[in-house]
Formats: sequence, structure tokens, C-alpha cells
Amino acid sequence: MTTPFPATSTSSGARFRDDWSNWSPSQRSVLLQSMTEAEIGFLNAQWDIFAHDHQRPPALAPNGAPWLSWLLIGGRGAGKTRAGAEWIRAQALGLAPFAEQPVSRIALVGETEHDVREVMIEGVSGLLAVHPRGERPSWMPSRKRLEWSNGAVAQAFSADDPESLRGPQFCCAWSDEMAKWRYAEAAFDMLQFGLRLGPQPRQLITTTPRPTALLKRLMSDPACVTTRAPTRANAFNLAPTFLQGVMARYQGTRLGRQELEGEIIEDRPDALWSRALLESCRVEQAPALTRIVVAVDPPASSGKRADACGIVAAGICAAGIVYVLADDTLAAATPSAWASKAIAAWRRLEADALVAEVNQGGEMVRAVIGEVDASVPVTSVRASRGKWLRAEPVAALYEQGRVKHAGCFAALEDEMCDFAASGLSSGRSPDRLDALVWAVASLTHAAPRAGPRVRGL
Repeated sequence: MTTPFPATSTSSGARFRDDWSNWSPSQRSVLLQSMTEAEIGFLNAQWDIFAHDHQRPPALAPNGAPWLSWLLIGGRGAGKTRAGAEWIRAQALGLAPFAEQPVSRIALVGETEHDVREVMIEGVSGLLAVHPRGERPSWMPSRKRLEWSNGAVAQAFSADDPESLRGPQFCCAWSDEMAKWRYAEAAFDMLQFGLRLGPQPRQLITTTPRPTALLKRLMSDPACVTTRAPTRANAFNLAPTFLQGVMARYQGTRLGRQELEGEIIEDRPDALWSRALLESCRVEQAPALTRIVVAVDPPASSGKRADACGIVAAGICAAGIVYVLADDTLAAATPSAWASKAIAAWRRLEADALVAEVNQGGEMVRAVIGEVDASVPVTSVRASRGKWLRAEPVAALYEQGRVKHAGCFAALEDEMCDFAASGLSSGRSPDRLDALVWAVASLTHAAPRAGPRVRGL
């Protein structure tokens, strides 16, 4: 097969990579149009040619020694998933220049099992997609494992179940979107104990940034190397309309700086909550609770442009401490969809009531919930003050240590630490925060029922 460069030569491949980066989109298009389908497929498999600098693992860590952890922080669409999949492919097959020899056991850890399968393995930039057909591993969903023909095996794990990482051992690992993990500390710790095979176990962490304690600790670790990239670094592979629309809307905002520029945004000075405060309120699980509610902040409309429906569950113990249990907020949902989601949370947690704001829609909210399940007890609440005034007393309860988070609720906590008198910096409605405020307010003004019970799962 004729190729536009001698693919077996690393130096020639590097020269082609340099040329490719300097060519205009039209020049690249001309070259690709002159190639056969087989040649394009072969060329596409040469990751060393097309990888951006931020997708290439540096040789050494800040301490001057070979790195043990590689933290790839990037904006949405910056190519983090492709970099992770290609790095794992190189490790499994021993492909230079990213690996010296094949490894035998690999861990793939995502936020949930669904994320591991749909993004890391079966996604458009996932492991199955980056392998040429002839070297593609066999994927066995029922066993949650990938098997390569050379004997390498990758196992899939959910960060929601840290204990599943207890026991297996690995040569390397790829963790995706770690800043969103509900049990980040526990899952990360269990993974470290399993990285014990081979001469130098290593791990790659790909994530959109959030100012979590674990992420900050990794960035200061002398054995960890960090690469960064904004969304625009991968502009050639993104739809022009996405870049134009999203960049125009979010450029310069806190949300844009985090999601597009890949920056770690610290506390908003005028926000009601701080990251440090929320970290001090975090516990692994709630004790026996005397009352549990699921609060719903329904949107005024439905469809793609509608606000999200805030759905937050919380409970209170006999000592009067409130525990936030779940954030099941649903985006752009129909009334029946958000009602079903809220009722599912009510059943799962064996809650006592649904607390629903009725400013938007009045009796319609009750009617929608009743159509899904008329047996669900609904407590209606109506906002007579602005969001800031309603949230202030709840923030005071946090400062007094009277509200705890049973786990990590990244999206909810982002809203809390970005909510000031002027609202969210993005200008959007704080739907998750509204639901949280209703849940906590309802519990702190409601009399507990007799007899403690353990929270349902």
C-alpha cells in the first residue's frame, strides 16, 4: 500500500506531523481527497502524527523523574477522550513512542458504568473507535472487559462503586472526568492500591476541571505531570457552528472559562457558599434519618430551551442535622419526564414527601405528579421572596454545621459556589440550588416523625 509517508519510520512520521500542523484546512483536504479509503484508514491509525501537544504525555514529571500520574485537563471537545483511548491502545499493544512494551492488565474508571461504556469504550472517540479493525479488542459487556489478541485485558469500573476496585491489580489505568466523581477520594484511593503490576505502573486522568480537593492535590504532586488545553485547541475536529455559538455565548464567563478554557475556577468572592465550606460539610454517608423529602423546582416551560427541573433529596436525623442525599436534576425535560424522575427518587429513597414549588404552574404541578402516581404525597411551597433571600438562611445553616453532603454533588456544588446576589455568573436559573433550598427549608421547619430509620438506597 502506498502511503504519503513511510509509516514505519518514526522520524518520517514526525516530519509529516510537522508538515500537517502547518498546512491549511484546504491543503489537508486536497491530500485526503487524493488518498484511497484504505490509505486514509491507515493514516488515521497513526496517532503520533495527529496528536496535539497536550495529548502527548511528557517524558518527565516536575520532580525530574518519570511521571506516575498524567493529569490531562481540558475544555469540552479538547480531545481528552481521544487522548485517553489512544494512550490505552498504545499501552495494550506496546506502541512507540507512547509505550515501550505491552502491559497485561488495565483499569478503565468512569463516573458510572454507563459513562465507561458509552464514552470510554463505545464512544466516537473511545477505545473501539481508535483501533483499526484488525487490531480491535473484543468487548464483552456482560463481563465489563476488553481483551486484545496479545492477551492484554482492560476491566471497566464505576467510580460510584469504589469497593469494586478492591482486589484487582493493574499495570496502568485511565480515569475519566474524575472531577465529577461522587466518591472521588474513595475511588481514587482504591485504584492506587491496585496499581501494582509491572516495572512502572502509571495512570492517566482526563477531566474537565473543577476545584476539588483531590484535583488540587494531584496538581501539586511532584510525581504528577499536568497538561492543559482549551476547546479551541481541537477546533479542526469540531463543528464551526459549535465554536461560533458556544464561544460567543460563554466566552469570558465563569462557566466558559471552566468548560471551554479548561481553567480551574476558584470561589466567587461574593457567593453564598465556598468550596472550603462544602468540603468541611462532606460525609461518606448519612446516619439514620427521621424524615426524607425530595424537593422539585419545576421549569416554567418544556423543550430544548427550557430551564432544568431541579430535583434534590435531603433528610434530617434526630439530632437536627440535614443530609443532602441526591441531586437528580433533569435538563430540558417534559412535565411527565421530570415528574417521573422525581417520583423515582421518592421511591428509591423511601421519602416521606415531594416538596414542589408551585409559583410556576400552580395546581398544574400537583396534577402532573398525580398523573404519574396519585399516591405520592405532595407538599406545595410558594416563593414570596427572591432566590437570594430564600438561600441566605440555608447558607447560614451550612456555616453552623447543620447541613452535610452525603457524597459529592459536583453540578449542584458548582451552582452553590457561583451563586451571588446577582444570581449565577452565567445568567442561568439556579435550578439545582432552588431545589436544595426548598428541601433544606422544608426539613428544618418540619417536625420529625417518630422512630429513626436508615435511608433507603
